[in-house]
Amino acid sequence: MNWTAPLAPFAAACRSAGLDLGAADAAALAPAVSARLAPGDWGTAAKLARENGLRWCALWAQEEAGGHEVCVALETGGRHLVLRTALPNGTALASHAPHFPAADRPERHAHDLLGVAFADAPDTRRWTRHQAWTEAEFPLRASFPLAPARPPTDGDDSYPFHVAHGPGVVEIPVGPVHAGIIEPGHFRFQAVGETVLNLEQRLGYVHKGIEKLAVGRDAAGLARLAGRVSGDSTVGHAWAACQAMERARGVAVPQRALWLRALLAERERVANHLGDIGAICNDVGFAFAHSQLGRLREAWLRENAEAFGHRLLMDGIIPGGVARDLDPDLAPPLADRAGRLAAEVADLITTLEGSESLEDRLMTTGRLLPEVAGQLGVVGYVGRASGQTFDVRRDAPYAPYDALEVRVPGYRAGDVAARAKVRADEIAASLGLICRLLVTLPAGPVCATWPASHAAGEGLGCVEGWRGEILTYVRFDRGGRVARFFPRDPSWLTWPALELLLQDNIVPDFPVCNKSVNGSYSGQDL
Repeated sequence: MNWTAPLAPFAAACRSAGLDLGAADAAALAPAVSARLAPGDWGTAAKLARENGLRWCALWAQEEAGGHEVCVALETGGRHLVLRTALPNGTALASHAPHFPAADRPERHAHDLLGVAFADAPDTRRWTRHQAWTEAEFPLRASFPLAPARPPTDGDDSYPFHVAHGPGVVEIPVGPVHAGIIEPGHFRFQAVGETVLNLEQRLGYVHKGIEKLAVGRDAAGLARLAGRVSGDSTVGHAWAACQAMERARGVAVPQRALWLRALLAERERVANHLGDIGAICNDVGFAFAHSQLGRLREAWLRENAEAFGHRLLMDGIIPGGVARDLDPDLAPPLADRAGRLAAEVADLITTLEGSESLEDRLMTTGRLLPEVAGQLGVVGYVGRASGQTFDVRRDAPYAPYDALEVRVPGYRAGDVAARAKVRADEIAASLGLICRLLVTLPAGPVCATWPASHAAGEGLGCVEGWRGEILTYVRFDRGGRVARFFPRDPSWLTWPALELLLQDNIVPDFPVCNKSVNGSYSGQDL
């Protein structure tokens, strides 16, 4: 296959620079295009990708004989590109982080788990699982046991946080244990008075070994595991993993199952946005919104349990389709309830927008400028509040969204108010999609037969989760078992944005800024 738009300018720039990309492979990781690079061209390719406006999405690696295969996913104009290289043991790749800040933590993750070395990386501190293994141990390698016998992990009190000096500068540590029920994460502030000069995150406290646990599973087992990467995104992660496996196996999912998957995904989106808007308001003392939106969310979750068997829709998506059909008698009342919820949410948003005190706390707070958001490659509601309106459902559509009109909101203010407004707009859009899906729900089976034959293969899944683009890679070995699983949650891209948008804000505004981003600790801490 020849290189076609929108990737053609990048391919031409590579050829002009003397890089050999060869022919574009449109089959191996379809619908993404893939190409192989020599290890020595890795850094130049990143520079050219940056110059040609590609967005950096993800990096993963896997063991090969004599070294590793390293893959990076990029996107432009709705088309994904996967660049791959074979890295021999004892050699290093040029870091992508000088060109794409989003590459920093994924590269550190690949080094911590597999020992992949990156030359000229701007940050070489350990990132994943802290002191659970020595610097000479790499737990994702096949030689490392899943559950090694060793004493409990020592406390990680020696992480070299950046230090600020100057008159009046104070350092404020927050976490990793927090006062509420949120997951653990450490936040280190440098401030003068209440004004934040710098925020640095330290995550990784809930590392679960997801990538290692996946090895050796069958398709059904991987789908269950994927649904637990981040509990509030169980539909999004399970769909992306099943999509990758179905592409690897050549399985055609029945139309009714695709419609039901989208119905589950939009219900997950609505539930989380309802909770987030209420929590944002609660963090600035506006308890009315928190209680009212919490009431609506609870009713919505009970409907999930009634119609699909689980409040959070866990294990609803399985390889080849969905686990449970929708009772035809429930479709009309679900559509009616979605319409009534849309009206009630609209009334509440009108009330919130009329509150001057709420407006004073949210507007201009935690601004992420569009140009900074573009440099970071943020996605989802964080990106859409700062001028980055990419949405997989619209821009790289997959069934059934390729047959639907998806409205994607976009703003440029980049503040907490804009991130809350995007959520409200997405609730309205998702409720409209839910009604459309219920009206057009096709008849037929809800699951395809999974192939009994065993064969090696690989696939890439990409869906629009409620936080944004979820990208998942799956490879099967010759026995038909999972050999590699890498789920890239949107939080890998949005967590770094929190550090920048908090600068020059006051320390008391950290909770509401954090909630407006709402990165998943679990989704990033694989």
